[in-house]
Amino acid sequence: MSIVDEIPVGPDARVYAEGWQSWSPTTWSLRDDRVHLPTEAWQHAMRFRPGVPVADDALQGEGLLVVDPGDGSDARVFGTLDASREVPTIRVRWRGDRVVVETDADPGSLSLSDPGSLSLSKGPGSGGAALEVFGERFGAASGARIGRRSPRVWCTWYQYFEEVRAADVVENLRAIDDAGLDVDVVQIDDGWSLGTGEWTAPNPRFGSLPDTVAAILDSGRRAGIWLAPFSVGAGSSVAREHPDWVLGDAGRNWGDDLRGLDLTHPGVRDYLTRVFTDIRDLGIDYVKLDFLYSGALPGARRDPDATPVSAYRSGLELIREVLGDDAFLLGCGAPILPSVGLVDGMRVAGDTFHEGGEDGSQGLRGRMSVEARSWQHGRFWTNDSDCLVARPEFALREEWADVVLAAPGIRGFSDRLGGLDARGRQLVDALLKEEKA
Repeated sequence: MSIVDEIPVGPDARVYAEGWQSWSPTTWSLRDDRVHLPTEAWQHAMRFRPGVPVADDALQGEGLLVVDPGDGSDARVFGTLDASREVPTIRVRWRGDRVVVETDADPGSLSLSDPGSLSLSKGPGSGGAALEVFGERFGAASGARIGRRSPRVWCTWYQYFEEVRAADVVENLRAIDDAGLDVDVVQIDDGWSLGTGEWTAPNPRFGSLPDTVAAILDSGRRAGIWLAPFSVGAGSSVAREHPDWVLGDAGRNWGDDLRGLDLTHPGVRDYLTRVFTDIRDLGIDYVKLDFLYSGALPGARRDPDATPVSAYRSGLELIREVLGDDAFLLGCGAPILPSVGLVDGMRVAGDTFHEGGEDGSQGLRGRMSVEARSWQHGRFWTNDSDCLVARPEFALREEWADVVLAAPGIRGFSDRLGGLDARGRQLVDALLKEEKA
């Protein structure tokens, strides 16, 4: 690591460190705040940057870090304006009345620390303005896809999880119609396919996907679907039959060890082309792309000139080419800076809760990053804070509703309409009526 700068700071100094992907901890931190670290190996792969050590004595940003000195002087931005091939790791350490900023990249490539070059606000609180200006510059340089109305989405996930059936979708589609709700996307989440490495093999338990999509389209709404195209299970047929397609450790889920795909391999690219052509031909044009970090794992690829970042972007570019410019691509578990210009929306935090967390035992998992990354909305993409859960069984519905209703971006909810009480309907109505800038 090379030292980039040493900055005098006051007692109220704070630092913003951008995490690697959607689920990476991202927030403003004060001097004595704890450093967010993985506690298990799988967490490094799935919540931090694979292949990059996480410092236990420094705040670490991937491509972006901001120091707000807290003494009345200008905030300092350290970031890159080009994340097409490499993303620098940037760290800051507290050293008495100063902070030391260092990076693994050429220090000259992080030329944004000059406040004058960014026309930043001056004085206390200028850190937020610094992020907004950086967002505008980075978004413009990367061709950010912005300016559309935020989608109104009903999603199956937090009500049905992997047990969703076609009949559940149709039931709620009719209930949305009967209630006259302003929902323009009905999105089928995990559970419609056979799963790990077989993402688009229809699941007989679900029922007819074509008929379900047709019902959604017949209602005048967009049909949405979930899949994790860059990940496979180590025990999947894809990994067994095509070992030259897969990369290393991507964590664990669905009862299997996850692997990434080499997105530069011609076989993988043909496979993805078939997958997304089938999706397009069904009439689906809203796609939630999950576990995308697997496409940027370190490892040897068929294209020796590719970097993890450039390979990842080539996979997203392929999906965009197949689905077309009008399709809405929602990234999730996705590298932040390398995704700008390629996706229309981005999950900016982890899941609201995992199955079984309706009792509130998992807490408000995404609040910190949702609030910290609000500046990305309208500059990088449409933010997705994750779904409102409005049914009375969710113990934290009022606290989570406060977060979601205040957040800009996608207006999504995930409840069986027939299970909502009067308060739940009030929250859903408020969500769908609000357009957060």
